[in-house]
Amino acid sequence: MITHAMVLAAGLGLRMRPITLTTPKPLVSVAGRTMLDRALDHLGRAGIDNLVVNTHWLPDAIKEHLAGRGEVRLSHEDVLLETGGGVAKALPLLGHAPFFVANSDIIWTDGATPALERLAHAWVDADMDALLLLQPVKTAVGYDGKGDFFINANDTLRRRGEADSAPLLFSGVQILHPRLFEGAPEGKFSLNVLYDRALAKGRLHGLVHDGNWYHVGTPEALPRVEALLRAEER
Repeated sequence: MITHAMVLAAGLGLRMRPITLTTPKPLVSVAGRTMLDRALDHLGRAGIDNLVVNTHWLPDAIKEHLAGRGEVRLSHEDVLLETGGGVAKALPLLGHAPFFVANSDIIWTDGATPALERLAHAWVDADMDALLLLQPVKTAVGYDGKGDFFINANDTLRRRGEADSAPLLFSGVQILHPRLFEGAPEGKFSLNVLYDRALAKGRLHGLVHDGNWYHVGTPEALPRVEALLRAEER
């Protein structure tokens, strides 16, 4: 059973300006619920009671917002550490077993079985250092990239590489094991550095999401995502 989780909430949200000049992107409300609360709600339903949220931009706003959610520990970054550095800094708060990590700048909704439950069920400790939830590009709302991964028959992953496109993108939801961070760089770095190490060892795995996924990248994208979410949540 996974008991710890981290939500990444330290980003600057530059593409969401001017909204994020005064409101950190995780606290932007989409269809009546902040993106940070939506991620924490998923984790709460999964029974996770050891929660860590990292902060950098407008940290006091996030701290005040979380004051009403029970015990959530904050990992503040005076200097933005990116995804890998942010998780590495918070490792002392995340225990010694696999833990969830979720981005707070995306929104996902579940299929028949909650995505976090599916991830936990799919985790094989002997074989995996990281298990990524993947979204089919063709059903991703608000995404205009070329995809990130191909998935092999044994659920290990391959990068898009030189291909024109790949069918799956990283959703921003995952399970990581602390051993993934052994020998990790100091300070600021991307989780992609560690994914590539795990991939080379055949220990980067994926699970395809069977629900919906939304990326809110700009203020102009908000109305469309809100309309789709409200229709889905009726």
